[in-house]
Amino acid sequence: MRVFVAGASGAIGRPLVPKLVAAGHEITGMTRSEEKTDALRKAGARPVVCDVFDEPAVRAAMAEASPELIVHQLTALPHRFDFRDKSLYAATNRLRGEGTRILLDAATAAGARRMVAQSIAFIYRPEGGWVKTEEDAPLEGGPEGFGEAVRTVVEMETAITGSPQLDGLVLRYGFFYGPGTAYGEEGATTAEVRKRRFPVIGRGDGVFSYVHVDDAAAATVAAVQRGGPGVYNVTDDEPAPMRDWLPAFAEAVGARKPLRIPAWVARLAAGKEAVAFATQMRGASNARAKAALDWRPRWTSWRQGFREAPR
Repeated sequence: MRVFVAGASGAIGRPLVPKLVAAGHEITGMTRSEEKTDALRKAGARPVVCDVFDEPAVRAAMAEASPELIVHQLTALPHRFDFRDKSLYAATNRLRGEGTRILLDAATAAGARRMVAQSIAFIYRPEGGWVKTEEDAPLEGGPEGFGEAVRTVVEMETAITGSPQLDGLVLRYGFFYGPGTAYGEEGATTAEVRKRRFPVIGRGDGVFSYVHVDDAAAATVAAVQRGGPGVYNVTDDEPAPMRDWLPAFAEAVGARKPLRIPAWVARLAAGKEAVAFATQMRGASNARAKAALDWRPRWTSWRQGFREAPR
């Protein structure tokens, strides 16, 4: 199959492209950076340098590639999260809003039949059970900038899954860990944990769902090849509260046990959004993805993944 990957040099794109090539697909990889084209060629893809907001260039690149399927992996989140930064999500919101529209229009014009897009599994409304399925309601409003980010995500998902021209699949990935992520060896979260600047907040009730980037890439290959239109949570098998996973991550990266601080202190130091994540966030069930995509994570739990998986 001819596959056009937008965001081919990102955290997921890097493991995804060689997996798609190994599965027998013909890959065109879009990147904004000329410096990253050699790596794409070595991975077996045909690189194209293009900014998604240059609509004529995107249409031309798509027309030349004549893809049957588009993989949308475009994000622009910063290396380090500062929840007090009001512009934290702005660049990624634009990619998921305007960028998605441009990709959809170009894909339709090029005759593509299917699109697989990146979304997030930590958007569920913080009420009721602590582990959510795709049928559960997303957050409304939400703390500070994250509420706007969720609205943008939901609009993107609706545009993709509701496209009359394409079969649209949205993959709600859990928090990434592994090479090139915030939880990687050189990642900002790893550095903060090693400096004991990433504490357990309050009782640490907030439930996080993780997925290693290699497993996320494998799920994306599965979605390229099978599964009906719709939304799928792509996470490992063990959603877990912050009080459980954070000490295990600290141990895995050679850090001391994380501190614990009251929620009111964290609110003053890091803002409402950081406290909401740590105390209220819901995890996500991967049952639909496992059944419909015939996919299983290699690292079934962060318990093994933090210790043993590449980072």
